[in-house]
Amino acid sequence: MKVEIFKKRHEHHTMRPTRQIALSFLAVILIGTILLSLPICNKSTPTTFLNNLFIATSATCVTGLVPVTTSEQFNYLGQLIIIVLIQIGGLGFLTFLNLLLIMIKKKISLTNKIVLQEALNQPSLNAIPKFLKNVIKYTFIVEGIGAILLLFVFVPEYGVLKGIYFAVFHAISAFCNAGFDVLGNNSLIGYQTNIIINLVIPGLIIMGGLGFIVWFDVMETIKKEYKKPSKFNYRHLFKSFSLHTKIVLIMTSILLFIGMILFYLCEFYNPDTIGKLNFFDQLQVSFFQSTTLRTAGFASVDIASLYPYTKFMMCIIMFIGGSPAGTAGGIKTVTFAISILMVYNIYHGRKEVAVFSRRIPKRLIIRSFAIITIGISLAFISIFILSISENAPFIDIMFEAVSAFATVGLSASLTPSLTGIGKIIIIILMYIGRIGPITLIISFARRSYINAGKKEVQYTDGNILLG
Repeated sequence: MKVEIFKKRHEHHTMRPTRQIALSFLAVILIGTILLSLPICNKSTPTTFLNNLFIATSATCVTGLVPVTTSEQFNYLGQLIIIVLIQIGGLGFLTFLNLLLIMIKKKISLTNKIVLQEALNQPSLNAIPKFLKNVIKYTFIVEGIGAILLLFVFVPEYGVLKGIYFAVFHAISAFCNAGFDVLGNNSLIGYQTNIIINLVIPGLIIMGGLGFIVWFDVMETIKKEYKKPSKFNYRHLFKSFSLHTKIVLIMTSILLFIGMILFYLCEFYNPDTIGKLNFFDQLQVSFFQSTTLRTAGFASVDIASLYPYTKFMMCIIMFIGGSPAGTAGGIKTVTFAISILMVYNIYHGRKEVAVFSRRIPKRLIIRSFAIITIGISLAFISIFILSISENAPFIDIMFEAVSAFATVGLSASLTPSLTGIGKIIIIILMYIGRIGPITLIISFARRSYINAGKKEVQYTDGNILLG
């Protein structure tokens, strides 16, 4: 009640939370663009302003699409700015800003708590400070472990200092689902059969893509189960998870498995990708590519050499993306799950959408279909414009557009040859994909949820035909 009163009082004096989220990302992008344009950040002549805007947007929106080779264009300072943009973009600028307030022992204002509640998808305002600290702690612990494991790959090859730098850079990039690398033009193709790379990078991608809420729920539930005197039971453990966690874990597992199998079936006889590898390595690469479709953007095969139907299959999985309140993009696994459940319940003639003995509220169903509709509309419009502006195969154009919207970062070698119009379209797609289409619409809509309590005119029902 206090929150609602506060919102109404400050309706005309404070910026709505969703707009603050959208503008905070925009501010970071612009600052990053200016910094990357400085000569001291480049190995030679700085690239164009549009290219730097493209790269800053890609880093902040944790995408990974770049019109130039990162390691060739930028020196260590420029690369450091990119990795900072990735870390800020992965967790959100407002998260870091409010963490700073906590560190200097300053209380987070109610306004900032409301903004963070929207940004982090939290149901309670009181839990925001603790949740914020856990997010940062969890992030640096996981990234640190990932970096230590990657040392065993990069240090023997590049030496101690460069090996440590490469390990830290790629651990942060993987956890934030960014897909940036500093290895050259071939991403991780040179390590496609390396067992450590094929375990650590996908592991970081999955943990970042699941969402912080899921990991905290899993850890808290496991702690409670271990404290019980009865024998530890995995089935009971799963039942103890929240509904959100159950849906995320199931959908993520299904999509990872289906993506791996489909990629293997599509490409196992393609000599330019995995056709020449043994069966175990084919499965390794297939799993890696299935995982990177969770909006990560690393590649262990030449994407341009994939068969067209493989690219189309990957577009579908990329569009779904990762899970809410994490570092991934796309329409999100939960959104897709709700749409499937809706169709399933319509088929069975049920009036309510229910799963695991819980009813899904109608507002979430409406929001889910709105996200899917907006996402598909944006993809169609962008593909249409890119088809006019770019001289490239249609499947590569579609792949680029979906990859940008879902903040995946995979490209069939189209990004470097994009026209000015093409780059602007991809920049817009990356930005909308990161903050979310619903967030963008609410941010700049004439009315917000603050006004939702006002009475609206109630009309009589009208009958129309569907299907």
